[in-house]
Amino acid sequence: MDSEQLRAQLGSCRFSDLRWVPETGSTNEDVLALARAGEPEGIVVVADHQSAGRGRLGRSWEAPAGSSLLVSILCRPDLAPADAHLVTSAAGVAAVEAVRQVTGVVVRLKWPNDVVVERERATRKLGGILAESLLDGGRLGAVVVGIGINVNWPSEFPDELASIATALNHLTGVPVDRELLLVRFLQGFGHWYDQLGAPGGRAELVTRYREECQTLDHEVRVELAGESFSGRAVGLTEEGHLLVVPDGATDPRIIVAGDVVHLRQR
Repeated sequence: MDSEQLRAQLGSCRFSDLRWVPETGSTNEDVLALARAGEPEGIVVVADHQSAGRGRLGRSWEAPAGSSLLVSILCRPDLAPADAHLVTSAAGVAAVEAVRQVTGVVVRLKWPNDVVVERERATRKLGGILAESLLDGGRLGAVVVGIGINVNWPSEFPDELASIATALNHLTGVPVDRELLLVRFLQGFGHWYDQLGAPGGRAELVTRYREECQTLDHEVRVELAGESFSGRAVGLTEEGHLLVVPDGATDPRIIVAGDVVHLRQR
């Protein structure tokens, strides 16, 4: 891929220091190393293939070479550590907007970090986001946000993924331009990231996330450390945390972090 041409398309976007590599272990690990070395905000590492890609909760992330958009971005936001999740929210909103702009496919967000599409009364995963923070004396020194989107996969998914995942070319019936998708995503992410420091910008971001969140009004199972329960997702707080009313209860619980599984609607 021609990184120089892509940088020119990105123009004044703050995330335009683009470094595209054929293969690496993990783009997130690469950018975390750059962050620890003191490199500035704005570096974007893109790989055609990852040999040790990771998702949330230590899960592996594997994809055939050239089939997915695999991106990690170095951010140094002026946020409290408790607000670092808003960087994930900005990436999620940018991702669904970019997919729609490039392909016309309507995709949604599954709280807190998945890009999904509804097909045949089932939620299929199109991509995921993994944000990792570095603290510096109790302050938020950096956030590395990584995203993987299934773009041009072979006609058949592996058996273990066939019923739960999909790719953009499977939804459109034609190959999708990964470079254009990257440019649109980075432009959108730059916009929403800038809102984190703008008056009223965080509220605007949470409102957009709420509009794109498929989890809301859905029956879910919430899996926390040492506990799980089922209930109905009823909203988001002003900070972007999930509100779930447990089965048999009337008051919602605030879920700051956890795994959420969509259940079939009753």
